[in-house]
Amino acid sequence: MLTPEQSRAARGWLNWTQDDLARRANVSLSTVRDFEKGRRIPIANNIDAMRRAIEAAGIGLELDESGKAAGIRVVTEPA
Repeated sequence: MLTPEQSRAARGWLNWTQDDLARRANVSLSTVRDFEKGRRIPIANNIDAMRRAIEAAGIGLELDESGKAAGIRVVTEPA
């Protein structure tokens, strides 16, 4: 599961704007903006699309032992 904190951190690492993530994930800008500000949780398909876009760019999502979000890691050099 992608968290707002992971989304912001991944975008920062990739030097992406919220608009960049929205375009790459094929979701609306308001979906990314509201998610990252904690205003609402998007439908599962939109979160999955954002996660896939981030992972496709070479960022992995770190989870702790219990499966909760714990950070991000660089998997490959970003494209």
